Amino acid sequence: MKIALAQVLSTSDPQRNLVIVRDHAKQAKEAGASLVVFPEAMQIAFGNDLARNAQPLDGPWATLIRQQAREIGITIIAGMFTPGVEGRVRNTLLIAGAEADTHYDKIHLYDAFGYAESDAVTPGSTPVRFEHEGQILGVATCYDLRFPKLFIRHANSGATVNVVCASWGQGEGKAEQWTTLAKARALDSTTFVVAVDQADPASVGQKLSGTAPLGVGHSVVISPLGQVIAQAGAEPELLVVDLDLALVEEARRQLPVLANTVDL
Repeated sequence: MKIALAQVLSTSDPQRNLVIVRDHAKQAKEAGASLVVFPEAMQIAFGNDLARNAQPLDGPWATLIRQQAREIGITIIAGMFTPGVEGRVRNTLLIAGAEADTHYDKIHLYDAFGYAESDAVTPGSTPVRFEHEGQILGVATCYDLRFPKLFIRHANSGATVNVVCASWGQGEGKAEQWTTLAKARALDSTTFVVAVDQADPASVGQKLSGTAPLGVGHSVVISPLGQVIAQAGAEPELLVVDLDLALVEEARRQLPVLANTVDL
């Protein structure tokens, strides 16, 4: 399975972000990928008025993403914001392609490191998986990466790949935490972990202000035994990686943590 990781910087303009998605999806298709993954908050970057820009799943932004997926002939995963409750939004991953048309609402909200996502976001409650090229893929969003049970549940439900879309908060040691956690979740679940972050705004000269999480880059693909297969730097980049899915079965023979788990 050939997957593209689109480490980009979303902007305050949803229309501009549609162009970014289209251009990178075309590049991914030309490189032979059948799936391209964009970061969390791809519709509009954090630090903007999320409630004012939230749209339903049948609204224009999601509809145009589905149209792009159909016309380009690739499956697209991209973060957006849909209406929540009591004036809040839901932090949603849209999955659009010939084989899948579904979405995931982020379960674990980022109330950490001085930021309170729950002030503006309604949490989801249901893990989501989808089929692609005969495989099951689980999805997760950013702060979910710190919670192994979600990844293990996907694996126990047949997932061979876990996809993470993020706008990872900046700070001392955060890039290292990002990579370490991706390795840990791969080892917990003996799945490939494909973790796509927003690029680091500082890498292109943008000044940072406030507490909104805007990305550190370093998108990464981890093998089922915790090895880094490919990793981006801090700046915008398109990574295309061919996953040898036979490694999942091999890893589970060598490291049967799913079979050996004991409920305590």
